[in-house]
Amino acid sequence: MEKELSILLSKLQGIAQTGKQFGKDIFDQERYEELSIVAKELTHLLYPELSEQELMIFFDKDEGYAIPKVDIRAVVFNQEGKLLLVKEKSDDSWALPGGWADIGYSPKEVAEKEVLEETGLKVKAERLIAVLDKAKHEYPPSLTYVYKFFIRCQPVSQKIKPGIETSAAAFFTLEEIYSLKLSEARTIKQNYEMLFHDYQHEKSEMICD
Repeated sequence: MEKELSILLSKLQGIAQTGKQFGKDIFDQERYEELSIVAKELTHLLYPELSEQELMIFFDKDEGYAIPKVDIRAVVFNQEGKLLLVKEKSDDSWALPGGWADIGYSPKEVAEKEVLEETGLKVKAERLIAVLDKAKHEYPPSLTYVYKFFIRCQPVSQKIKPGIETSAAAFFTLEEIYSLKLSEARTIKQNYEMLFHDYQHEKSEMICD
């Protein structure tokens, strides 16, 4: 139920945000502003742990037509068929290297940059494996509506050095990943199964929700 409510709140906020940008008169603007306030109050009821600053960032920072955010995840296998993961300092859990797409960078460039920053490895991005709608999979509830890009990369260098936001980086088999504490807001068990299946079968068809 919580996940369904979070999706509805994201839609409600999107309507309010888009309406404030394109409303035709002052009365429309007032109604959409009221709608945004209601969405914010409902969000606070559903997530009482969120601070006023966090609510303000989510509801007031963005403007214009509301669109999903893009999360880029880099998929790097070594010669032994093990997958590269990083340990996030923010939640002390493991995930694929990656983060939000940056303006001025292509998806492949984001993947390469994130791997370098989080693991010290230089990689060459090759192909898009999958584009997933986060809301349609078993991720924890999220206020932000997200599309997740999984991009296959080939390692160019070998020396691992964790970055500012990561405390460790290493390669794992699928069985080893099952035993790790996973950062499920970033990547979940089903993602790893999908990626190992792609690696083992060298699939050329992209997965897209």
